[in-house]
Order: sequence, then structure tokens, then C-alpha cells
Amino acid sequence: MNAVKRFFREYIDEYKKAGNLQKRLIVMIVGVFFMGFFLSFLIEINLGTDPCSFMNVSIANKIGITFGTWQLILNVILLALVIWQKKTLIGPGTVANMVFVGYIADFFRWVWGKMIPKYIFTDNPYRIIVFAAALLLFVVAAALYMNANVGVAPYDAVPMIVKDKLKKVPFSIIRILFDYTVVLIGALVSGGLPNVGVLVMALFLGPVISFVGKPVGKILGTAKAADNMVPEAHDSGTSETTEK
Repeated sequence: MNAVKRFFREYIDEYKKAGNLQKRLIVMIVGVFFMGFFLSFLIEINLGTDPCSFMNVSIANKIGITFGTWQLILNVILLALVIWQKKTLIGPGTVANMVFVGYIADFFRWVWGKMIPKYIFTDNPYRIIVFAAALLLFVVAAALYMNANVGVAPYDAVPMIVKDKLKKVPFSIIRILFDYTVVLIGALVSGGLPNVGVLVMALFLGPVISFVGKPVGKILGTAKAADNMVPEAHDSGTSETTEK
């Protein structure tokens, strides 16, 4: 018991050393909330989501449970792997992301079903306009979450762990292959081809979030952008993942 208490005390002290902990926690909460909020639009419009959400929506629909519930189940499984391999990647943001993003998206999808006419999500030009706005704001929300630097989502931690094992392989390659593997799983489960938006996001969403995240981090004065979480941040053969 004393060892557990000591671990958590050292863990909390480590986060405090980075400075602005309260501010970073607030930024993380705002980012997580709006990630789920804008993800609800992207799922309803069905022009493309991030690879993880695409796979999770496909599996949830297949087995007949909500997106948020399946996302939580998968994240718990992945979290066990992260604890085993690299627990330094875990923080408050890890738990917030794995628990709340999916359920927030589910809640607002239910709200939109009651409040917003269906043609907004199915007919052009409304569909395109909403998609573009939701995607842009989802990127900003993700940048807020990452710049808070208070823990990595279990899904994002997996390619970091792989990078530690395959030190000569650029992180960009590992991350892109990981994302496209996830897209393939989602396609196999759904029984159809992913739309172009999903394929494009698998390649470009990470770099775009990183690009937006750098000025966001400077404006907020939070810790440095979590470059480890996106493909283009690691283009060399050396391991650069950050241990907090």
C-alpha cells in the first residue's frame, strides 16, 4: 500500500513540475468536451472521421452497443497494454479521453436527432458546410487536448510503444500504418469500403492537428505541443517519444 501511495505521490509531483497544472487541466477538459461535441457531427454526416472513431463506430454498430460504450471497452484493453509497457504516458487526460469523448458524441448525436432536421446531415450543400466547420473545430479541440500535455489517449500511446520496440523505423511510418490498419479493421467489420474522407484523415489529420497545435500552445501558454502524438513529428529513425 505504501508503494502505491508513493507511486501516485511521485506521479502527481511530476505533473506539477511541468507548471500551470490547473490551467492545463482546464484546457484538457475543454478540449475533450469539444472533441466529443464536434465528433458527433462528423459521425452523423458520415463523410469521414478519424481512423479510431471510424473503426469504433463500425464495431459498435455491428455488435449493437453505443459508440461510447465500445470506445470505452477498447480503451480499457489498450490502457492495460500501456500500463504494462509505458505507464509514463498515462495522465488525467488519458482517462478523460477514453471515458468521455465517446459518450459526449453519443449524447449530442441523440440531441441532434431531436433538434436538427435530417437533411442537414444528408443533403448538399448543408452537409458539406457542416462537415467543414465540424472538422476544423474538431482539429482545434484536439490541439487543445494535446497541448495540455496531461496524458496520452490509449489509442495514441500504442504506436509510441511500437516505436520504442522498432527504433529504426520512423514514427511517421508506424503511425500511418497503424491508422490504416485500424481503417481496414473498420472496413472489414462494416462490410464496405471506407469513404475517401476517412482515408484522407488517416494520412493528414495528425499533421494538421500538430500544425494547429503549435500556435494554440503558444497562445495558451501551456506546455509544449504533444508532437509525439502525430505522425510527422517523428521523421527520423531514432526514438523520440517523451517520458513525462
